[in-house]
Amino acid sequence: MCCSIESNRLAPKLHLIEWDISDEVLTKCMKTLRSFGLVSVFILVSALAGFAQTNLKGLDGSTVNVQGQKGKIVVLAVGASWLPLSEQQAASTATLARKFAGKDVVIYFVLTDSDKPGARNYATNDQLRTFAAQNKVSVQLLRDPDGAATLKKFQIEQVPSFVILDRSGSLAGEPFGGIDPKFDITIPISNKINGLL
Repeated sequence: MCCSIESNRLAPKLHLIEWDISDEVLTKCMKTLRSFGLVSVFILVSALAGFAQTNLKGLDGSTVNVQGQKGKIVVLAVGASWLPLSEQQAASTATLARKFAGKDVVIYFVLTDSDKPGARNYATNDQLRTFAAQNKVSVQLLRDPDGAATLKKFQIEQVPSFVILDRSGSLAGEPFGGIDPKFDITIPISNKINGLL
């Protein structure tokens, strides 16, 4: 036995709803959506910046991706040529470079001197080369004007500091901040590096 049903009787009836929205309400809604969109974009960009790799400029114009040294441990000596403890940081960097030569360790000296003429801590590339020569810095010099890329990214609270990145390019513990002239900072840094090798 077959049943037939009239489709018209069971079909839902659609009703048009008229919205009476004033221009003022519509404008407020659009502003709110726009603000929400801008905040969302800002949050997304900030999150991506945290995951983005850090590219720094060498004094020769080259670009170095310090987090892209896959399979290697990276040590960043973050300082500035004008700092009173820069000489000791340079000496510590040279000691680490000698100690880990031939191993899967890459060491950079990252200078945060400003690159804007007239700025308080401005230094030209030639001045930075002179600083490196006088202090026998034997590793590649990278420039991060005013610490814009490294300070926030690697949670550096004071300069000079040493930062260690593991084989995947991630921060390996807290930075070694500050330098005490009476303490050999290469000892804890070496211990950390050895633990990662």
